[in-house]
Amino acid sequence: MNVLILGSGGREHALAWKIAQSPILSKLFVAPGNPGTAAIATNLSCSLSDFTTIRDAVLANQIELVLVGPEVPLVEGLADYFLAEESLRQVKFVGPDKQAAQLEGSKDFAKQFMMRHDIPTARYATFTHASLTEGIAYLHALKAPYVLKADGLAAGKGVLILETLEEAEAALKTLLEGQFGASSARVVIEEFLSGIELSVFALTDGKNYVLLPEAKDYKRIGEGDTGLNTGGMGAVSPVPFADESFMQKVEQRIVRPTMRGIHAEGMRYTGFVFFGLINVQGEPYVIEYNCRMGDPETEVVMPRIASDLLPLLDAAATGALQDAELEIDTRAAATVMLVAGGYPEDYAKGDPISGLEHVHGSLVFHAGTKQVNDTIVTNGGRVIAVTSYGKDIHDALLSSYENAAVITWKGKYYRSDLGKDLK
Repeated sequence: MNVLILGSGGREHALAWKIAQSPILSKLFVAPGNPGTAAIATNLSCSLSDFTTIRDAVLANQIELVLVGPEVPLVEGLADYFLAEESLRQVKFVGPDKQAAQLEGSKDFAKQFMMRHDIPTARYATFTHASLTEGIAYLHALKAPYVLKADGLAAGKGVLILETLEEAEAALKTLLEGQFGASSARVVIEEFLSGIELSVFALTDGKNYVLLPEAKDYKRIGEGDTGLNTGGMGAVSPVPFADESFMQKVEQRIVRPTMRGIHAEGMRYTGFVFFGLINVQGEPYVIEYNCRMGDPETEVVMPRIASDLLPLLDAAATGALQDAELEIDTRAAATVMLVAGGYPEDYAKGDPISGLEHVHGSLVFHAGTKQVNDTIVTNGGRVIAVTSYGKDIHDALLSSYENAAVITWKGKYYRSDLGKDLK
């Protein structure tokens, strides 16, 4: 089977690494990919916002299955484009259609979906610039801290947690005045839930599903979960508190009602469902849905899947997951994200990376790199993810930190406290 993965980050490198192991794979392509994927697949020069170039690449390379890594093409309707184009209708497509992708593309849509299907989540209300006064009144009825979310996609920067009412009022005004353009034309204000977060993933054909290993990622740039939010500074799997009892609650109260809702509402949903959850005194609540795998969670989830992933993706795309089984590697996995100095604010690109050849006993996933002649250089805020196995997450982190230390470039930074909040 010829497979095309769309995307260019650590998530896509990890997916490519896993799919490359499949005995039913013929050729693997990644578009646009990165130097890491180039070592195990053929990179194609494609813009993910130009659907016609994706179509041309699929037809030219006789692609039989397409897997979409990032959310933007899905929210913009790439699945619908494949369905509408006669030349692409026989291509298996792993990713939800535009309506279903609104579970990530619109916070308000997702909250309304949860309400319709009795899925536990924080109470909320949605406001526009015309209802700013009502929004401020709603803030006054809540207790600190205050959670504000831009309704649309905002590259991971649209969620604000503010400690004072004054900050929250100012932030609400700024958002509704166009801080993130159309994405913040509506703002969801939520009740703050206190607990510890985790990510749960399912692969679905729109009705049936299999659960993948859970993970916990670390979003803040600074030690002790301080500082600005990032795309993710690392992740671990399994999550110690997500024991059998807790995961039964997750499946019964959240996963199954979500899948029933997707099916009942006629959504065309094939692919991954990301449940962003929070454990509040042993009870799971949904913070958000994503319509694709997480990053950097994919870099720990893929290594823990012992089964061949490609037949599962094929089954998801063809509505045949009802008999699928997933085998999980009992080892833990942990990834440490190495980032450019200054990230998530201004940072340099083009700094030469050294030491990759000295990594032993860990996996290296390229997140933001570029090949210039014979040199790998930085090309993003999050640059390299170092993933290791271990008997538990702390053992795995020890190996990842040992190898993170041997990779260097000017201004390299990583958090050294991952996993310290978990027993």
